[in-house]
Amino acid sequence: MKALLIDFGSTFTKATLADLEPPGLIGTFRAPTTADTDLMDGFHRAIEGFSPEQLDGIAVKRASSSAAGGLKIAAVGLVPQLTVKAAREAALGAGARVVAACAYTLTEDEIRKIKDLKPDLLLLAGGTDGGDKRTILENAARIAESELSAPVVVAGNKAAAPQAEAILKDKVSRVVVTGNVMPDINVLAVEPARRAIRELYLQEITKAKGWEHVQKQVGLAMPTPLAVMKAGELCGKVRGEEIMIVDVGGATTDIHSFADGAPKRSGCILKGLPEPFIKRTVEGDLGMRVSLRSLLEVISAKGLPAEIPFAASDGEMAAFIDRVSSDRGSLARNEREKHFDRAFAVACIREALRRHAGTVTEAYTPEGKLWVQSGKDLTEVEMLIATGGALVFADDPGSLLKAGLRPDDPLSLTPRRPRLALDHQYTLYAVGLLADLYPEAAEMLLKETLLSLGEV
Repeated sequence: MKALLIDFGSTFTKATLADLEPPGLIGTFRAPTTADTDLMDGFHRAIEGFSPEQLDGIAVKRASSSAAGGLKIAAVGLVPQLTVKAAREAALGAGARVVAACAYTLTEDEIRKIKDLKPDLLLLAGGTDGGDKRTILENAARIAESELSAPVVVAGNKAAAPQAEAILKDKVSRVVVTGNVMPDINVLAVEPARRAIRELYLQEITKAKGWEHVQKQVGLAMPTPLAVMKAGELCGKVRGEEIMIVDVGGATTDIHSFADGAPKRSGCILKGLPEPFIKRTVEGDLGMRVSLRSLLEVISAKGLPAEIPFAASDGEMAAFIDRVSSDRGSLARNEREKHFDRAFAVACIREALRRHAGTVTEAYTPEGKLWVQSGKDLTEVEMLIATGGALVFADDPGSLLKAGLRPDDPLSLTPRRPRLALDHQYTLYAVGLLADLYPEAAEMLLKETLLSLGEV
C-alpha cells in the first residue's frame, strides 16, 4: 500500500511517494507551481518523475497547499495584547497567514483595509467569558454591513457569541461559533478556533478558491504550515526534546517552536499573555522570491555586505532581484548570484528568529535589578530543523543556519547552541500529512529526511 503526498507551495509543487506497509520512502520530485493557471498542471509535471510501476498501488492521496498566498485571515479582537493576540495565535496555529489584526471597535478605514486585503476568513474575538459584550457585537454589526463575503469564525465572549452569530447570519457566506480564544484574563484556549478554521478551509475556502477539483483528485487536507507544524509536534514527541523549525520560502519565512519558553535566567519574571507551547510566526515580508523587495526594505542594503565577499553594484543586485521576483522558480546562475541568495537567506533566518523569540529588559525595583521577559525564552532549545527551498537546496545549509543564529542582540532570546538538522528530502510536509492517520510511516519519513548538520 502506497501514499502519494503533495504540497502545492508558492514556488514549487512537491510530490512524495511512500510505502505504508512496511513504511519506506520511494522517492520525491518537484515542478514549478502553476497557481496562475491550474494547480493540477504542476502536480502532473511533478509526478512525471515516477515510473508507472511506482505509481501503481496508491491507496492514500493527501495534499497541503500554500499556493496563491495560502490561507489568509483577518483577526479582530478587543485588547491588542490580549484577545487580539489570542486570535492571532489561533489563526497562526491553524496554518494561516494573518493579513490584518484589529483591536477595539472596527473603524471604516479598517473595514476598507480588510476588504482590500481579501482575506479568506475573519476570526472575530473579544471579551472574556463574563466580560465585555458590547465590542464584539458592534464589530459583528459592522462586518454584517460591510458586504464582506468571507466566512466568519466567532470565538469571543460566550454570552455574546449567539447574538453575534444572529447578526452575521445571511450577511456573510457562513458563520461558525466556537469556544472563546481567551475565556479568562491571561488564559489561552485556541484549539477550538483552530479546528473551526481548518474545517472551514476544507469545506468553504477551497471552494471559494476554485480548488474543488484539486481536493477531489489529491485530497487537499490542510494548509502547508499546519502540515509542517504537525511534523514538528511529532518530532518533539518522538525525541523528547524542545525543537524549532525554520522554514525559509519564496513568499514567507515561518518559524515554529515546540517549547514552553519559560524564563531560564535567574531573577527573571514573565510579562504579558502566556505563550503557547506550540507557536508559529509567519513573516510575509521575509521571502526569497515573492517577498524579496520587501525583505530588502526590512534589512536595508547596508545589512547585506557581511554575507557578500565582493563589491556588488546596485545595478547588479537589482537585475538579479528583478529576474528572480518575476520568475519564482528561477535559481542563481553563477557564484555571485549564489552569494546574493546566501545573504538573503541569512537575513530571513536572523530576522524571523528575532521576531519569533522573546526578549528581556532590565527593570529596577526597591529590591534591586530585575529581568523582565516578554515572549518565549528559546535559548536552550535542543534542536533546530531547517526546511524550505532556500535551505534544502543550498550548497552549505549548515553555515547559513549558523550565520542566521548569530545573535545581533544579546537581549533577544533566540537559540544559542542547538543541534542542527536539515529536511534534506524536502518531505517534512509529508510527515505532517501522515502523522494523524499513519504515525509509523510518518516517523519513518522523519528519520529519512532529517540530516544532521552538527552543532552551532
